[in-house]
Amino acid sequence: MAELYTPDRITELGENEIFVFGSNLAGAHGGGAALLAYRKFGAIWGQGVGLQGQSYGIPTMQGGVETIAPYVDEFIEFAKAHPELTFFVTKIGCGIAGFSEAEISPLFKNAHGIANIILPRGW
Repeated sequence: MAELYTPDRITELGENEIFVFGSNLAGAHGGGAALLAYRKFGAIWGQGVGLQGQSYGIPTMQGGVETIAPYVDEFIEFAKAHPELTFFVTKIGCGIAGFSEAEISPLFKNAHGIANIILPRGW
């Protein structure tokens, strides 16, 4: 079976597919992937963390990488508890939040090998 990666652009989702995006704690989904999640995939204005419609928010705007890690770990545990859902992780934190992929991708090391978590190429 070929390895799956999150597409660079997601414009639609199938049933039981979840768009994982970088958010802020206030849930002000005003730009980037968060705005797409809000407009298209059910993200809730005012909710910065967790499952919202066909999206899942991971806060990336509250400080350094070390402040993002607990939310990534929480997401991984959530995904493991919901094998009926497939999670497409976008390059969270690498847009408006200003982090590099080299800073963020190691946070997802525990997601490798979990069948329902699809990561960006190279993560």
